[in-house]
Amino acid sequence: MAVSFPSVSELLSAARRSYRELFGEEEEEAAPVAVCAPGRVNLIGEHTDYNQGLVLPMALPLVTVVIGSKTSGRTVTVATTSEDADEPRRVDFNLPCGGSAPSPGLPRWANYVKGVIVHYRAAPVPGFRAVIASSVPLGGGLSSSASLEVAMYTFLQQLKPDDGDKVSKALACQQAEHTHAGVPCGIMDQFVSFLGREGHALLIDCRSLEATPVPLSDPGLVVLVTNSNVRHCLSGSEYPTRRRQCEAAASVLGKDSLRDATMKDLEEAKDRLDDVTYRRARHVIEEIERTAQAAEALKRGAYKEFGKLMVESHNSLRDLYEVSCRELDELVSAAMEVDGVFGSRMTGGGFGGCTVTLLQAHAIDRTILHIQERYSGTPTFYITTPSEGSRSLILS
Repeated sequence: MAVSFPSVSELLSAARRSYRELFGEEEEEAAPVAVCAPGRVNLIGEHTDYNQGLVLPMALPLVTVVIGSKTSGRTVTVATTSEDADEPRRVDFNLPCGGSAPSPGLPRWANYVKGVIVHYRAAPVPGFRAVIASSVPLGGGLSSSASLEVAMYTFLQQLKPDDGDKVSKALACQQAEHTHAGVPCGIMDQFVSFLGREGHALLIDCRSLEATPVPLSDPGLVVLVTNSNVRHCLSGSEYPTRRRQCEAAASVLGKDSLRDATMKDLEEAKDRLDDVTYRRARHVIEEIERTAQAAEALKRGAYKEFGKLMVESHNSLRDLYEVSCRELDELVSAAMEVDGVFGSRMTGGGFGGCTVTLLQAHAIDRTILHIQERYSGTPTFYITTPSEGSRSLILS
């Protein structure tokens, strides 16, 4: 049925074993420290964050753990235990000196580490050695990249503390993804990985960078994440293209971003927009409004209303924004056929990855069985609850 993923303590134990195997029992120059940061699932508000809109994600119990220690030199050694990461799974590089900075390259997973070092807010970073272990699936739309960035930033804070400003930390990790992974992402993923709260979704205003916790702790509810196991790569052409189309639409409308636009504005400018740009803008404007409505519905416990908005969001992502795919559409359709399911939609950047489904807890088994019967691929299921953001871990 659903995947049994390792707990934080189990993941930490595995990372610690790998750390000892890699670096032996040689005398430590500094005591090892450990941290973790979660992945996230976005309940609603897709492709709105880079348009300064609203998003409603929650932090997941799936996390990235980093364990390591400070060294006296200027060398960094980092290894990952992830079998899905590209080779090599250990890298060694020298820290910036005299204005130079670690540049992106191969392996790709190490670019996130390098980017966080470059944008860390208490430079210069000391030399260190570390091991990364993660239960967040790569390329699944659950933000394994932000989970790694935020975990690495939180690790560096243990070695050389910054001023602790959480918004600035998230912005630094976002910049790391821009400069070193080549993905012009919005702020949502890094923000919720830092600020996630157990038992709550987080309504994030991506313009003001204000975050409002929204209770999501009803024991009769379950959030089911279903991985299509179709991999996506957001640094391809599609994600940057969507962002440019939104910026072009905002420019034609005379707005700083589509956050400032209304459907009335869009309809009045329709003759000055090509059909594709119009449809992209329409999705964003309507999705921002849907997200505000969904947060209010969740506060009231109006789960049917929330679910209806989820389905509307998916249909818009499929038809207007064109980032869904056959596999995601199949998963959503199958979920919505089951009694007890409130709503379902694709989540994440699109072109594969995951769906998120809100349903009654008693319906979870039959929902999973029905999806398995109807889906043409091999799905993976995660039964999830809203979890804590990044934190340091105690090494006993």
